[in-house]
Formats: sequence, structure tokens, C-alpha cells
Amino acid sequence: MSGQSGPALRFGVLGPLRTWRDESELVFGSLQQRTVLGVLLLQANRPLSRERLIDAIWGEDQPTYALNLLQKHISGLRRVLEPERSPRSPSELLSWTDTGYLLTVPPGRLDLHVFETEVERARAARLAGDLRSAAKALHDALRLWRGPVCEGLASPLLDAERDRIGERQIDVVEERIDVELALGDHLELVSELRALVADHPLRERLRVLLMLALYRSGRQAEALSAFHEAREHLMDELGVEPGPALRRVHGQILVADPALTGAAPQPVQTVRRLPVPAQLPYGLAHFAGRHAELDRLDALCLDERAGGRAVVINAIGGMAGVGKTTLAVHWAHRVRDRFPDGQLYVNLRGFDPGGSAMEPAEAIRGFLDAFAVPPQRVPISVEGQAALYRSLLADQRVLIILDNARNAEQVRPLLPGTPTCLVLVTSRDQLSGLVVAEGAQPMTVDLLSAAEARQLLAQRLGEERVRAEEEAVGEIVTLCARLPLALAIVAARAATNPRFPLALLAGELREAKGGLDAFRTADQSTDIRSVFSWSLRRLSDPAQRLFILLGLHPGPDTGTYAAASLADTPLLETGSAMAELAAAHLLTEHAPGRFVLHDLLRAYSSELARATRTGAELRAATSRMLDHYLQSAFLADRLINPLRDPLLLAPPGQGVTPISITAHDQAMEWFAAEHAVLLAAVEQAHDEGYDLHGWQLAWTLSTYLDRRGHWQDLAATHRTALASALRSGDPAAQALAHRGIARAYARLDRYEEAHRHLLSALALFEEAGDQAGQAYAHRSLASLLEPQGRDLEALDHAQRALDLYRRVDHKAGLADALNAVGWFHARVGDHRQGLACCREALALHEELDDEGGQAETWDSLGYAYHHLGDHEQAVACYHRALDLYRKIGDRYNEAATLSHLGDTHHATGRGEAAERVWRSALTILTEIGHGEAEQIAGRLSGRTDLAHHA
Repeated sequence: MSGQSGPALRFGVLGPLRTWRDESELVFGSLQQRTVLGVLLLQANRPLSRERLIDAIWGEDQPTYALNLLQKHISGLRRVLEPERSPRSPSELLSWTDTGYLLTVPPGRLDLHVFETEVERARAARLAGDLRSAAKALHDALRLWRGPVCEGLASPLLDAERDRIGERQIDVVEERIDVELALGDHLELVSELRALVADHPLRERLRVLLMLALYRSGRQAEALSAFHEAREHLMDELGVEPGPALRRVHGQILVADPALTGAAPQPVQTVRRLPVPAQLPYGLAHFAGRHAELDRLDALCLDERAGGRAVVINAIGGMAGVGKTTLAVHWAHRVRDRFPDGQLYVNLRGFDPGGSAMEPAEAIRGFLDAFAVPPQRVPISVEGQAALYRSLLADQRVLIILDNARNAEQVRPLLPGTPTCLVLVTSRDQLSGLVVAEGAQPMTVDLLSAAEARQLLAQRLGEERVRAEEEAVGEIVTLCARLPLALAIVAARAATNPRFPLALLAGELREAKGGLDAFRTADQSTDIRSVFSWSLRRLSDPAQRLFILLGLHPGPDTGTYAAASLADTPLLETGSAMAELAAAHLLTEHAPGRFVLHDLLRAYSSELARATRTGAELRAATSRMLDHYLQSAFLADRLINPLRDPLLLAPPGQGVTPISITAHDQAMEWFAAEHAVLLAAVEQAHDEGYDLHGWQLAWTLSTYLDRRGHWQDLAATHRTALASALRSGDPAAQALAHRGIARAYARLDRYEEAHRHLLSALALFEEAGDQAGQAYAHRSLASLLEPQGRDLEALDHAQRALDLYRRVDHKAGLADALNAVGWFHARVGDHRQGLACCREALALHEELDDEGGQAETWDSLGYAYHHLGDHEQAVACYHRALDLYRKIGDRYNEAATLSHLGDTHHATGRGEAAERVWRSALTILTEIGHGEAEQIAGRLSGRTDLAHHA
């Protein structure tokens, strides 16, 4: 917001609606005006069309001149909120955009947003084990509540949101009490819980918490009495027995289970330790027909609730554009409250025209990210990741939508193993294998009936307009083949031009020729391409041009910066064009700022691009797009790994718009959002002959893919990079690609292949005279030889790396190489020389502020001290290393240091301490699926010769 009034405005909706400028509260006019403001605040920073806003304010009881009244209230709000703005200047606070009214509220200026931020902060603290900070954040969040949301105001949206947000507040109260119970505040909570149970007698979680508070306060009889009161109330009111959580705690109290007295309230299974994903795409405002299909889907919930032993799977099939996804998402929104542990959604891109169907491993990683699983806890293998995914879903009530699946093989790894989950799969394939082997219930979605198609048009255009031209409506339904996607485009065209007769639109459809032949029905005289063509022709020139060029984008989605580079247009103009395409249903904003082309539309766009643009124009557009991704990824990589030797990158070409970010977290978020697109861009660059873009783009992805544990992607992108580098004849690029492949293979324990690629990289670096490159290769070879027990060879490579780094005065490399030389001296028995090298390395790492390097060096020092007999000094070094590894989140090296620390404890006769830290190491290695877990298990069982490890 600009101007003097904007930055000082604050809004409160958690209670009576209030607005402040600085410390003065603003006064608004009528009750209706405040209702309009309340609706806008609950939808802050999201545009609302006039139609949606009118529905949200008045619902079915709309006044005759609703639009005029709305505009009057908007003008009145602007006068109060921006008193110094000239009536002729546009509002930056309450603006009109191509997609509707937009109330812009900066972070921290709306109490509801602050509430959500504090709750997320609490959950992050809780995951980190900081219960005191979690309790404080939850208290801070709940202090913002002054009563029901927008108390005293009424509208369909406000009433619905008041109930929803009110439930959210009670959830947070329960979460706060659960944290305080874990902190031992039992006595203080009993009276509060009794009052809450009286106010919310059907919330079983509150009753569980009350029983725990009473029991931990030494009031076992009262805790049991609380259970019987709960049971009587549930039986009297609902005729049901208490749920599993209540019954479980009751049973534990009866047997005085010691677990109930611990600080961690593990028996309260209703308390989630994971985030609750809510990944459902936006639902359509207008949905017609499909009553039989919705009834069948409703029956799935009944089957699931009946307590069967198998996962309930429904396979929704049908032709493209028939509305499979719309049906699945619409129904999912209706029943999401039945799945309190979350809703997962993924577009598997099974029928993407570019052939880039999503691998199951990519989908699983997306789901693990949705549950906020730290990257270091994700197993290396795909099988391990799938097992972790199923473990997370065990006994959870989660709805999973697997959209646009290619076949049963793509779906199977994504199926949960618990009958409490429900899976919807949509596909153009019949998925007969899933029906036969997994017992999926097939459902074929056909074209809309003529009556349903008419209903869809009436919902979007109004019954009066449709009734006035029934013949034209019938013709439109016929020419659109009763296909929902085609009807939606026609309806958007008609709604945008309310004075156009529907007969004119029917005539345009009738006269249009051509179509997407694969989707022509036997009884239709035309097909959907004609709908696309006339819809596109009536858009602005910039929107038409952008749509045609979007067919060159590899997908699966795109942002505004990439689209601006593709089209060589300014960001503002590009954003307007994308909004225009989205409004015409030629583009879908599936997430804020992320746009998707439907498969059919992508095919149509690609056809138009090749039919209407010269080869030179197509290559220029593709080059700009790839340059956008290269320049942006290079910038992001510099932010997350500033000590890495950079590429000599050419400046951005004309018309290229890189991203604008300045912080590490922004860079990681950008990489995460663009992950799939960047992988596809590397492949496209190679396939279409952009070799320089291809191998350089793969290089920029290395750090991100490695840190996030996407080692299969790291290997794949660098194999493609190597092919591009070989074709271009660039030996330096080939060396970097070999090095990237080796890095990935080493992480995946494919040592022989990693060794072969490192030797190839080394030879190329030597041929080019690149001493820093040679040094890196030698250091990598040393690391690779260690797990094979070839320490003398490893020391030789480490020493070569050190000599080479010294020659070129490469400080960061020198620090790493010094530590490596010190480590391998210790490994071969020259412990004092190892100490000297590592101390020199530590000083350099500290000067560079390299915490990862410091941690590795402290571990090396501990190893050397251990073998010199100075066990107390070794323990101190290991603890310094552990502190740093835990700080930077390096789980594997944390486990390695714990293993070394256990060896030192064992050598000094502290068997219990050794077993304790070894078990901690084993837990970490098991969680991340690393093969060294077996070695630690052997030490614990006494099967392994510790002298060998020492």
C-alpha cells in the first residue's frame, strides 16, 4: 500500500470488525458497508469478481440493484480507508483488477493472518522439540481472539467462515493444552478443561486431555469418572461409543500405564505430530449435474467408515475434457471434513503431450514434503521413501487424489497401506489392472446429458438469458458435444459479452472449422478445436500471442517471469495476459502465481505455434525461456552455496526476465516451486539442441538437488548434461557433467560407476589445465575410496588435491583438502600429522565461516585424539562436531560422529554411554535408509570387531 494512510492501517476480524490507522479507530457508515469490508478482509490478497462478491454478501437474497449497491459500498470504504487519495487516482489498497476487487493487506496487518503465523511458528517449534516456545506462540495466537469472527455482521460467506474459523480456534486451544500437558502443567489445566468440555461436550479430544490432566494430577478416580461421563453423554446424544483415543487412555489409566506419566503425551493419538496438508485445488463456483456420480462417491465414505480391511480406491475414467478432475475435486471439497488428517493432491501428468509423465518417486517426494519431512530424514532409495510415505499415513484419515494417471503401474507405489485412507484416481486409461489387482472401484464419467449441459450454462449465464434463447442453447450444447470444458469456454465468452445474443455464439461455433481429431465424437459435426479457436481470436493481441507461445514451454506449469521471457513482454503486461487467459478458461491458476495448460489446450497451443510462427521466432522464444531458467537458477544457486566456484555465465539475453530474489530461503522456495519445470527444461534443452543451456542448467541445480536428497534427479540431469556437452565438443562442460554424475552415484552407493566418472572428469581437467578442477576430482576420489578400505590411495589423492589447491590459492578448497589429508593420515596411523593438518584446516574453515567444514574437521580431530589415547579431548571434539551438524541439519554426518563417539566411550569402558550413542546413530541411519545402519547394528549386537572400526 502506498500513501500516508496505507502502511498504518490495521484490521481486526477475530471479534467485532475493527480498523485502526495508527492508534485511532476508524468509523464506517452502514452495517452493510462493514459487511462488505468483512468479506473482503476474509478474502484479503485474493481477487473477488463482482458476482462472487455479491453472492458472498447477499447470497440468494440479492437486492434488485445489487451491483450499484456494491459499487457504492466500495467507494465508501475507499473514502474512509484512503482519505487523502484523489478520487481520480487508482486505489492501491482496494483496487479493481481484471479478475475482480482486490483488498491488499500486508503481512502482520490482519489479526487473522497473525494468528495463523503464530500457530505455524508453534508447530515448527514443536517439531524442533522446543515446547516452551511452542506454548508461548500458541498463547500469543489465542490472545488475538475477542469473540466470534466479525461478530454482529451477517452474510453467507461471513456465517460460513465464522463457523470454520471458530472450529480452528478450538483446535488451537486443544493444541496449546496438549503442549502444556507435555510441559507438566497438569493442575492448572483441570478447571479450564472442565469448562471447555461443558461448552463443547462432543469434542472427544478435550475429554482425552481432561482425563490426562486429572490422572497426572494424582486424581485417578476423577479421570475414570470423566470417561464414564463422556460415554454416557455420547450414548445419550448420538448413540455411539467413545472413539479409540478415549478408550485407549481409559484402558491405560485402569492398568496405571507408566507411559501416561511421561512428559511426552504419546497416548493422545488425536494430537498430530505432522502438518495437516490441504492440497486440494480450487473448486469451481459452478458445478452442474453428476448426481449419480456424486452419490457413488458418497457411498465410498460409507464403505470406508464401515471399517474394512483394504484401502478404498475409486478409479474415475473418461475422455479428456469430460470433467474427471472437476468431479473429483468438487466431491473432495464436499467431504474434506471427513478426512481431518489431510488431503493430498498430485497431477501425475500421465497424458502430457510432451510425454513428461511424473515418476512415482517424484510424487512421493512431493507428499513427504507436504508432511514437512526434513530432507535429511528421507531415505535414499525409492522403496525406502515409499515405505516412509505409507508409515506416515498409517492410521491417519487422509484423502488422496491421484489426478491424470497414465496407468496402474504409475499409481501403485502411491497407494497407502491403511484402510483409513481413501484414494481417488482419474485417468483416460481404464486402469483395469488396478481394478483387478487392487480392487479399485471403476467409475466412467460420460459426457453431460443435454439437461445437465443446459443447467451448467444457466448457472453461469442466468436462467433468464438461457430461457430466452432455448433453441440457440440447444445448438451450443450440441456443437460443444456436451463436453464440460467446451461448455465452460462458451459460457465464459457469453458472460464476458452479456449483450451478445446466444444465437450469434452458436453461429460462430457452427461456422468454425477444424478440431482436435482424437476427441471427436461419432454423433458430432465439429470438435473442441473450433471452440478453442474462436475463444482465442476474441482475446487481446498480447493474450493470443502468449497463449500460442506457451505451447513451447515444457511444463508442467509456469510462472509469470518465465512467461514474460518466453513472450518478450514486460511483467505487468504478461500478468494481465495470463489473467485474461485464466478468465477465458484457456489457462488455470492451480496455485497462486502458477499456471497450467490443460492437455488439450497445450496440444492446440503447440499446433498454433508451429503453424503461425517461423522457425527463427520459435527458436528465439525457446532460447529466451531457457535463458530465464538458467539465469534464475544460477542466481538461486549463488544464494544457497556462495562458496562454490561459479560458472562464467553470459549475461541475460534481450527480453529475458530472471527472478528477483535476495535470500537463501527465497532461493530454496523458488527451486522447490520450479523443480519439475527445471528438470523438464534440461531435457528440452538437450532434445532441441540448446547444448550450452542444457549442461549449464544442470550445473546450477546440483546443490539444490543434493541438499534435498533428489539424487536420482541429480544423476539424470547430469547424464543429459554430459550428452549435451559431448555433442557440443566442450571438454570443460564434459568434466563438470562427469563430476555431477559421480556426486550423485556416490550418494547412491554406486561406487564403481562414480569412480569411473571421476576418473573421466580428472582426465578432462588435466587436459584443460584446470588445477582447481583436478583438485576437486582428487578430493572426491579420496572420499570415494574410504568406504572401500583403500586409505593409502585415498591419502595420496587428498595430498594431490591439497597441492593443487595451494598452487591456485583456493582457500575454501584448501581448507577441505587439509582436513582430508589430516583425516587420512589418522586413518593410516600417523595421528600427530593428522592433528597438525586438521588444526590448520579448522582455522581456515572458521575464517570462511564454513560451519559444515568446521564440523567435519572437529570430527577428524576427535578421531586423531582417540587414537593418541586422549579420550577426553576426543569426546570434546566429537561434541563440537555434533553441535554443528545438528545446527546445519546434516543427519548422515551426525550419525557418523555418533558412531565415532561410541567407539571412544567403548574404549574407555563406558559401555552404557557407547550403547546409547550407537543407538542414536542407528536410529538416524535407519530413518534415512543408509546402508551403514547394519554396521552399527553389528556393534550393538557384538558381532563386529570394534578394533577394525577404531
